[in-house]
Parts: sequence; structure tokens; C-alpha cells
Amino acid sequence: MGVGDKFSNKAEELAGRAKESAGAASGDRDLQAEGQADQGSANLKQGAEKLKDKANEVAGKITGNKD
Repeated sequence: MGVGDKFSNKAEELAGRAKESAGAASGDRDLQAEGQADQGSANLKQGAEKLKDKANEVAGKITGNKD
């Protein structure tokens, strides 16, 4: 996973947390739900990238490539 992807996904997760908190504080359930959805999306992307990294690592071990 590239550093840019990690940063982007973490930024999306943090923005989702902020929306969720703002929605909870103001009683705006739509904003709160939107924040939760943003966090879920970011977590899915992070999981997919980690899985891709692990698959590349395993493939490298099988083929003898370090990168």
C-alpha cells in the first residue's frame, strides 16, 4: 500500500469520525450516519490494501523476489 493511499484512507476515516461526532453533538442523525458510513468505507479500503500487500509479500516469498 502506498503512503498516499494510507494517508488518504486515514484522512477519510478521521473525517468520518468528525462528522459522526458533530452529528451526535448537534442531534443530526443524518450527519452522524454519514460519518459512520465514511469510516466504514475507509476501513474497507484499508483492509483491501492490507490484503493486497500481504498477497504481494507471499508472492514475493514464493518467487524469491524481495519487493
